[in-house]
Amino acid sequence: MRVAFVGKGGSGKTTMSALFARHVASQGGPVVAIDADINQHLPLVLGVERAPEPLGAHLTELKELLRGDNPRIVSAESMVKTTPPGRGSRLLSFDDLAASEYAVSTPDGIGLMATGPFSEDDLGVACYHSKVGAVELLLNHLVDGPGEYVVVDMTAGADSFASGLFTRFDLTFLVAEPTRQGVSVYRQYRDYAASYDVPIAVIGNKVQDPADVDFLRSQVGDDLLTWMEHSRAVRAMEQGRPFALSDLEPANADALAILHKHLDAQDKDWERFGRQTHEFHLRNARAWANERTGLDLAEQIDPGFVYGP
Repeated sequence: MRVAFVGKGGSGKTTMSALFARHVASQGGPVVAIDADINQHLPLVLGVERAPEPLGAHLTELKELLRGDNPRIVSAESMVKTTPPGRGSRLLSFDDLAASEYAVSTPDGIGLMATGPFSEDDLGVACYHSKVGAVELLLNHLVDGPGEYVVVDMTAGADSFASGLFTRFDLTFLVAEPTRQGVSVYRQYRDYAASYDVPIAVIGNKVQDPADVDFLRSQVGDDLLTWMEHSRAVRAMEQGRPFALSDLEPANADALAILHKHLDAQDKDWERFGRQTHEFHLRNARAWANERTGLDLAEQIDPGFVYGP
């Protein structure tokens, strides 16, 4: 299953991504976590001293790998972030992702990948979406199976909608503080995602009392799945002090279990995944990619390719 964590900046989505990944790993689930946020904090929260090799710095190598022998992809240079797989493409299993040269292992046994920060050459001339495009390409070519988990910490706010990446998941968890600013991002995400069958569940965060829960319920309704109470243990983790999942307050440990159960209950819809892959590729081709590459990138879509195992 693939799950994204989104929310406004400062909502705690990176912390929630890390806690959820650690919880799933503690239950025996194989996990790959990907930091796709411009603020690269997930390795720090997961206790990794050596950050993984940045995916964004190896986009050409990734494209060469993924295009394989697909006759519709004439070169790595003709691939864009939305290029779909076809017959001859190099498809990735979960184990391929976990064992990638661009992944490191965390103390909890989680495979960790990261888009990477801006380089010196990027400053003032590049946007971050080119780096996030590496994650979109990986997920486009990933054939994951039951009981395998890919957890992605996304960019803050509604910026995720600048590409088709927001449709690459079986479920999106939106982390919302019990404030008007917190729920405003929820409304944006809900409204944008509604047309694309993107399932969303809200996690309340930094909840201090029942009034906070009442506020969230009044604003997001049935989309509120669960909430995390204000936690001294989480604060210790964020400050770099020793932390174990067993340090979590019982109510917060239960909240992580609820997230896990809800994700496992989602249906894997490969037909939707393939349809949206093609839709967003055609959108990008028409908007900018055909002009940039000098090709008709609609020809990259293989109508005979079937998504899924």
